[in-house]
Amino acid sequence: MDSTAGAARPFRERSVFSAEHEMFRAQVRRFVEREIAPFHRDWERAGIVPRELWRKAGAQGLLCTMLPPEYGGAGGDFGHAAIVIEELARVNATGVAFQLHSDIVAPYIAAYARPEKKAEWLPRMAAGETIGAIAMTEPGMGSDLKAVRTTARREGEEWVINGAKTFISNGQNAGLVIVVCKTDPEAGRRGISLICVEEGTPGFARGRKLEKIGLHAQDTSELFFDECRVPAANLLGEENAGFRQLMHQLPQERLIIAIRCGVSMETMLEKTIAYTKQRQIFGQSVFDFQVHRFKLAQAKAEIAMFRVYLDDCIARHMQGALSAEEAAAVKLLGTEMQNRLLDDFLQMHGGYGYMAEYEIGRAWADARVGRIYGGSSEVMREIIARTL
Repeated sequence: MDSTAGAARPFRERSVFSAEHEMFRAQVRRFVEREIAPFHRDWERAGIVPRELWRKAGAQGLLCTMLPPEYGGAGGDFGHAAIVIEELARVNATGVAFQLHSDIVAPYIAAYARPEKKAEWLPRMAAGETIGAIAMTEPGMGSDLKAVRTTARREGEEWVINGAKTFISNGQNAGLVIVVCKTDPEAGRRGISLICVEEGTPGFARGRKLEKIGLHAQDTSELFFDECRVPAANLLGEENAGFRQLMHQLPQERLIIAIRCGVSMETMLEKTIAYTKQRQIFGQSVFDFQVHRFKLAQAKAEIAMFRVYLDDCIARHMQGALSAEEAAAVKLLGTEMQNRLLDDFLQMHGGYGYMAEYEIGRAWADARVGRIYGGSSEVMREIIARTL
């Protein structure tokens, strides 16, 4: 069975995407199959994706697709961004964090940076010459932004940053980092600001590349700031407006995570069906046992239901109508379902499912962080509960 063809079936007749979107998908898919899928296992072993890939993607117009042409983007909408996310998820290219760079970091700069900084940073990001990251989490902080301890004090025309960050995706490759810091330490969340720090700035240092149970190709790092001085113009938006800015942008981040979940479940279902039909046990295929066949049937029904909800959320976001609660709900449902179903799919592979050479095992390990990053499942429930 051609598993990639099977994985493509759910993408047909999805009203959320136009014919132009689907033409773009064909371009993205060719790039992913040529430049990413054959090499991703090597990048997992190396623990990092080469910077050259970002420049290749930039040259093909696959980065920062929502940016206007004057900043090097394609002037597309979130549908174009979603297609890049889906095509990476289709081959389980979890180390290639284009979505973090293009659809999380770049929107902060596009929305809040000064005009001269947009003109300086965004074209380089669209070209893949500068890779973006956002430094939010700190040791012992978890999802509580009020607990941020990294500080920035104003001295003349500079901000002086001190503190440490951890679990920072793109941390080793990043050329531009948005740092979440306290500019008024006594004001709690009302004292948070977002300040950009460029690679090579004195006082900015990268720590070790962190070892994780999944996402092995993604360079997740510690970052340190010791009397790190940056121009005052590197502040995004207004001083002490960082918490409001984060809350405005987080729904898109959570939708991005849900999109990866949806495609991962669809793809791994198709691959598991193919595997169980050819794997023999007690003289018959694993698929022929009712317990497995019924589990796969249940999974297909649940995934189809989630796809309808997910596409509705994508459509609403493209219209600017996706609420924080809806984004929390789709992330919560997607990540919890993905973890549960991928665990079932791995079980049907038997011992081979636990081998790293099999994609299901790697996808299962990679999926676990979905219930943690972008706001944990518990935080998502709290956001939803506030609306009850």
